[in-house]
Amino acid sequence: MVDFLFEIGLEEIPARMIAGAQAELERRVVALLERERLMAAGTTAKSLAAKSFSTPRRLAVLVAGVAERQEDVSEEAVGPSVKVAFKDGAPTPAAAAFARKAGVEVAALKTVTTPKGEYLAATTVKQGRAAAAVISEELPKELAGIYWAKNMYWRPGKPERFVRPVRWMVALLGGEVVPVSFGGKTAGSVTYGHRVLFGEEAIALKVPGEYEAALLRGFVIADVEARRHKIRKALDAAARTIEGVRWREDHELVDALTHLTEWASPESAIAGGFDREYLDLPEEVLVTVMRDHQKYLAVEDKDSKLAPHFLAVLNTEADAAGLAVIRHGNERVLKARFNDARFFWEFDQRVSLKERVGLLEHVTFQKDLGSYAKKSARVRELALGLAELLVERGGGVNAVALDEAAKLAKTDLTSDLVKEFTELQGIVGGLYARAQGLSEATAAAIYDQYKPESMEDAVPRTVEGCLLAIADKADTIAGMFGLGMEPTGSKDPFALRRGANGIVKILAESAVSLPLTLDEVARRATAEERVAERVRAFLVERLEFYLRETRGQAYDVVKAVLAAGADDVHDALARAEAVTSERGSADFEAVSAAFKRMKNILAQAEEKGIAAGERVDAALLKEPTEKALAERSRELAGQVKSLRAEKNYRAALEAIATLRPQVDAFFDSVMVMAPEENVRANRLALLERVLGDFSGIADFSEIVAAG
Repeated sequence: MVDFLFEIGLEEIPARMIAGAQAELERRVVALLERERLMAAGTTAKSLAAKSFSTPRRLAVLVAGVAERQEDVSEEAVGPSVKVAFKDGAPTPAAAAFARKAGVEVAALKTVTTPKGEYLAATTVKQGRAAAAVISEELPKELAGIYWAKNMYWRPGKPERFVRPVRWMVALLGGEVVPVSFGGKTAGSVTYGHRVLFGEEAIALKVPGEYEAALLRGFVIADVEARRHKIRKALDAAARTIEGVRWREDHELVDALTHLTEWASPESAIAGGFDREYLDLPEEVLVTVMRDHQKYLAVEDKDSKLAPHFLAVLNTEADAAGLAVIRHGNERVLKARFNDARFFWEFDQRVSLKERVGLLEHVTFQKDLGSYAKKSARVRELALGLAELLVERGGGVNAVALDEAAKLAKTDLTSDLVKEFTELQGIVGGLYARAQGLSEATAAAIYDQYKPESMEDAVPRTVEGCLLAIADKADTIAGMFGLGMEPTGSKDPFALRRGANGIVKILAESAVSLPLTLDEVARRATAEERVAERVRAFLVERLEFYLRETRGQAYDVVKAVLAAGADDVHDALARAEAVTSERGSADFEAVSAAFKRMKNILAQAEEKGIAAGERVDAALLKEPTEKALAERSRELAGQVKSLRAEKNYRAALEAIATLRPQVDAFFDSVMVMAPEENVRANRLALLERVLGDFSGIADFSEIVAAG
């Protein structure tokens, strides 16, 4: 067994694409080795020792314990029937042809018995191939299959597309070069270090295991986590040069900086400053300029207030004089950007948000759905309609503020500040609303209208903000679905999944009461029944995603809960948490298994055209155990119904689990499909009643029992 190293060197890859591609390359290489029988016996893809690497200029994977050759595999091939293969005891052309195909003599053929009769068979040995030959043939296909948000052609007339042009490749199996060809390059044993700190000098590798150490000598830290750790240490060191401050934690930006660099050292971060006068601008504007445009980290004081400093991460090294020059250059660039932001902030104030409403007629939302003026009108109607439902259910809504926010929500798209810093849309509108004396409820709703932008983002802070955000997202989803532009596979150009995720997250996590269902949101977003049904199904799909991926609920729990009702997001979450808390008990699992059995019996009866009785007839209950089940289930039904009404789902599930003795005894002694038609129908009716009474929290038949 030997180690296998593959590295593909590229022009700089966009930082946002690197992590996904790194993981996919590792997954594809490991899958290839497993599929092609190049792993040690008993080794699986999960247990294989693999490690992946990435920098802006490379993706790599190192796999330990790879076979140098495939094992030979014996295969049994089945050919023609004996009747066809032999006539009067002599082999026919069919037998001879099968023998030639199998690579054996006719005399070596054997007879096997199948359900269709006796057939000829032959045992053949498929010779294993050298690993190098297999990898060089199969790996290019895996490279071509890696998903990139954007690809490019770079060789005229050539078919390959990749994120960036290929500059070199390394493929080493033990000490042997594997001649993998892709993108006009053939792999060798030579890699390259940091473009600036090491230059274009080649780094020769003898074996895969020296990869990381060799790149370190070339000023490249290939291990992403090691590079991230060094960057964080450098940021800490730079922040300590300024008294009384700390750098503001920003995991997303640190991650981006990690993927923008190849090298990090204790001097890889520098601290810079700017004039205090810029602190008069809103903090959101200053941080956005630093973060999104310059990739600088903000610095704050002990009270978490923005300080007039920033930290920048370098992908190089310099002496004290060089660092001073770099610091001055960064400060000068930031000052110019802050001056732009201040000019736009002051210039935009000359036209109020209310005066900008008419300008939305000239801003296109989507060519078939019209302008932002039309979208604003739809969102306003939808938001106010949802607000009416809340009021009917006892909720409190500032309808005046919601109406005003819906009318003004998109007006900041006409401002120069948003045109220059598009990341601030919505936020700028909220800041302008506050600066122009509009109510805090209006300003907050406008400010939060795009929240949450991810599953890690916070939901809007107010009920008006929640309703505006739901209406905005639902209008976009319904509009695109109406045009047939639904997400397909990995393609979602209008971020409809993100919008639906946002709706679900708001309904599940809002601090204010939002008793709205997914069906109500879908139907109020569009008047077309067909579109509303598809939108609702889409929202339920995202609810399933939210419960599994965000809240960590097991797959079978989610299926069970949503089968019992998927419209009320908050309620579905509560039921899922209750089921998860109780599913470990032996009684609960036993009852779940019994409910699955009941459901199967009823399904089989329906397939055979056997009908259940309209109701349970006590006079037809013959066996003591079926009488006990009927009586105990009737007693529990009322108790469970009351607990469900109180949304005390854990107590309801605990009560249901107490039915185990009667259920177990019933199935131990009663034959449901009795020969007497009336008895059989009555027992089926009993099963229907039990399932109906106790499946309101979850469809327990979906729960997978341990073992």
